[in-house]
Amino acid sequence: MNIIEAFLKYGVSAEKTDEKINEYLQALSADDTVKLYEKSLKELAANTIVKGKVVNISGNDVIIDIGYKSEGFINIDEFGGPKNVKIGDETDVYIEEVENESGMVVISKTQADQLKGWEFLVKSAKENSIIRGKVVKKIQGGYLVDVGVLAFLPASQVDIRREGDSNLLNREIECKIIKIDTVRMNVIVSRKMLIEEQRAVMKQKILSEIKEGDVLQGIVKNIVDFGAFVDLGGIDALLHIGDMSWRRVTHPSEVVALEQAINVKVLKIDPQTERVFVGLKQLIENPWEKVGTKYEPLMKIKGKVVNIVSYGVFVELEPGIEGLLHISEMSWTKKISHPSELVAVGDTIEVVILKINPAKQEISLGMKQLETNPWLDIEKKYEVGTKILGRVKNVTSYGAFIEIEEGIDGLIHQSDMVWTKKIVKPSTILKKGDKIEAVILSIDPTQKRVSLGLKQLTANPWENELLEKYPVGKIIEAKVIKLTSRGISLEIEAQLDGFLPIVSEAGEKTQPAEGSEGIEVNLSEINTQSQLGITHEEAGKLKTNTHLKVEVVKLDGKECIIIVNLVPEEIVA
Repeated sequence: MNIIEAFLKYGVSAEKTDEKINEYLQALSADDTVKLYEKSLKELAANTIVKGKVVNISGNDVIIDIGYKSEGFINIDEFGGPKNVKIGDETDVYIEEVENESGMVVISKTQADQLKGWEFLVKSAKENSIIRGKVVKKIQGGYLVDVGVLAFLPASQVDIRREGDSNLLNREIECKIIKIDTVRMNVIVSRKMLIEEQRAVMKQKILSEIKEGDVLQGIVKNIVDFGAFVDLGGIDALLHIGDMSWRRVTHPSEVVALEQAINVKVLKIDPQTERVFVGLKQLIENPWEKVGTKYEPLMKIKGKVVNIVSYGVFVELEPGIEGLLHISEMSWTKKISHPSELVAVGDTIEVVILKINPAKQEISLGMKQLETNPWLDIEKKYEVGTKILGRVKNVTSYGAFIEIEEGIDGLIHQSDMVWTKKIVKPSTILKKGDKIEAVILSIDPTQKRVSLGLKQLTANPWENELLEKYPVGKIIEAKVIKLTSRGISLEIEAQLDGFLPIVSEAGEKTQPAEGSEGIEVNLSEINTQSQLGITHEEAGKLKTNTHLKVEVVKLDGKECIIIVNLVPEEIVA
C-alpha cells in the first residue's frame, strides 16, 4: 500500500492528500526529487515482454506507454496496418533495448508475438505433430509459414508434385512439424509428408473399393509425352496416350489439360504394384465396329493426311478411322522416293479403298487407282520394232534410262548401244538430258519394263560393212590400249577393238580372258599359214598407246572384235 492509498483509507480527503504531498516534495532537494521519480518507474530489462498501452498514433508510428520515463515507438506495419490498432489498445511488446544512444526505449510488437508464439509452440507442439498456418512469404528455397512463429517450409516439402506450390502464397495450409530447434528457435515443416500420409490412407480405401470397368471422375495432375496421370482422389492412375481417343493423338495435351476434371474408365488394376490404368476413349463407341457397314472395297472417299512415313501415308477417313496409303499405290508411273513428294500433312486427298480388315483395324488405300493404268495399253500404243523419241533421264554403269512419255521409261542396255563393241561405258555414248531416237526391243507390262536399242537404228556392220572394210589379210594400223597375260587389246578405230594373242611357251595360242574385256574367241578355228600371235618377250616390249601394223586374221561379230597378227618389224611408234 502506497502513501496515497493509506491516506484515503484512513479518511484523509483527496485535497488534503495533495496538499501534504506538495509540502513534502517542496521540502526535498532536486536530486532527491529525481531519485524519487526514478524509483516510481518500472524496473525494465532487455529481452523481456511487458504490457503497453497505445497513447497516440502519428503517421506510421504507434506510440506505446509502457510505464517508463520515455515512451516507445512501433511501426504501424507491425500491427498489420491502421485498421488493426487504435488509441487505448493494450498490447504486449518486446524490450529490445532499455535505452539506446538517444536515451529511448526500443520495443517491438512483432518480436513479442513471435516469442509468445514460440513459447506456445514449444509447450503445445512437438515433432511429427500437425499444425496449421498461413503462408506469408516466398523466400529462396521455400516459404515462410506463420504458425504462431515463422516456420520454414522447404520447396522440396511443399507437395508431392512440382506444380503444387504454384498458388500457395497467402493460403492457409496444414503441415507436419519435422524439426524444432529450441536453441536457434527454428521450426521446419513439411506439407508433402502430410499429403503423402493422407493419400496413403485414401489410396488403400480406393483400391479396396474400385474394380475394372468402373467409371470414375478424376483430376488431371500431370501430362507427359506418353500420357497423363489422373488423380482419382488418393491414387494417380495412368491414362496412356493410346487410350485417350480413337483418333490419332500426337501429344496428350491435344486431349486433356492440367487440373481438368474428366471421367475415365478403369481398365486394369495391379494389386502388387498398386497401379491403376484408365481409359478415356473407352467411354465412347469404337468407330471400327461400324467400319464394315460404312466402307467397302473400290469405294472412293476423301480423307485428311495426318502422318507421313517413308513407306506411305496415313489418311484419316473420320475421327478414329485411318487408312494406309502405301507408297506403291500412289502412282502408276512416277518413281516416288518419299510420299512427301506428292502430299503433305493436312492435305485433303481422294483415295480408293482397296482392302478392309476390321479385326486388325486396318484399311488399305490407293491413289493411283483413280487414274487409268497406262501400262495396260502400252503394247497397243508402242509396238516392238517401232522408233521412239525420248530424253535421257539417267545414265548408269549398265545402261541408260530414256523417258518415252511422262511416267514411262525404257532402258537401253550397254550391249544395245553400239554394234562394234561388246562392252561399252554408257557415259561415253549418252549424257543425261540428251534427246535421242531409239528402237523398242521388248515390252513387259506386268514388270513395267520397256527395253530399247540404240544400235538397232542402223544395220549390223559385222554382216557387210566391216567385212568389206577389214577383209582377212589386210594390213592395218592399231594402237595398244591394254596389255594382259593373255594378249594385247588394240584400238582399231573408235568403238572398234582388236586382239593380238600371246603365244605360250608350248607354241599354243592363249585364249583372251577377263583381262581382255571378257572377249572369248576360239583360236583353234582360225586357219593361217603364218604364226599367230607374239611371244611374252615381244609383248613386254610394247607400251600403251604404241602404234603398230597388224594383219587382219578374223572378224568375230558375235564377240565384236577383230583378231589380228603382228606384221614382223612393223611397230610404228
